[in-house]
Amino acid sequence: MGGDGSSEVRRSRLLLGTVVEITALGPDRSLLEGAVSDAFAEMERIEQLMSPHIEGSDVARLSKAETPQPVSPETATVLRLGLHLAAQSDGAFDLTLGRLKELWGIEGENPQVPDSHSVEDALRGIGPQALRLEAPLVVKSSPELQIDLGGIAKGYAIDRAIFLLADAGIEFASVNAGGDMRLLGDRGGKRPWRIGIQHPRDPQRLLTTLEVEDVSVVTSGDYERYFEQEGRRYHHLFDPRTGYPATACQSVTVVAPSAMLADALATALFVLGPEQGIPLLQLYPEAEALIVDSSGKEHQSANFAEYRL
Repeated sequence: MGGDGSSEVRRSRLLLGTVVEITALGPDRSLLEGAVSDAFAEMERIEQLMSPHIEGSDVARLSKAETPQPVSPETATVLRLGLHLAAQSDGAFDLTLGRLKELWGIEGENPQVPDSHSVEDALRGIGPQALRLEAPLVVKSSPELQIDLGGIAKGYAIDRAIFLLADAGIEFASVNAGGDMRLLGDRGGKRPWRIGIQHPRDPQRLLTTLEVEDVSVVTSGDYERYFEQEGRRYHHLFDPRTGYPATACQSVTVVAPSAMLADALATALFVLGPEQGIPLLQLYPEAEALIVDSSGKEHQSANFAEYRL
């Protein structure tokens, strides 16, 4: 319960390939119920626009198209930030990994390690230069290029849900989509939200606990979606330079004002690792990060400690 005898509404649904939980606090329960329903409907609408698996979505149309395609203003917004970060990260963040992700199938029923020729083929022609936004048109450098907004669309959907909750007059809320979170205000009663960050190698332990309000917290880890073959772990965060799962990190947690920025940055930093990642982060002074490298060592940006309990 929040302070001042207020109500708490907490509901969860399967959306965007994960469990989405929305919590809203306040004195008027019917207002909370309505706003939470609207926030879920908005996230579902974004999924219909941006999921590669939904026939007729902007992303599915783009991937099939042989000519420049118009997209919704919202898909253009997500592409704009994605392309900007792709350029700034030298392609570590990449919106053009659709064929590669399909090849590995890590998020499907039958993941597999593909042969090296197939990987090389899936990487051909990808990268920041392969996609141009001339709004409302999106121009692909080659017809077979497949778009995937997996590292950024979920963040945008969370931001939209928070926007609708705030617009309805809700002051205190959280939206959590499989560990990608954004918080509205504090915990309802002058207490910050406490967010536990999972230890990447021990599911029974927390790496750290953060105290935050009015920000987004996103963690990307190699323990979220993976399969093992011959003693090796293959996870869902790919290095576009190699076509294989990135090996520089175990997990990355980003705190930023928007979930879309935090989502994209966490993916880029995971691929880059601490040495290249911290300089990228300095281009985004509003964001802070905690990086656990492949050996388990922690690296944090200058002001990340302020969030740690």
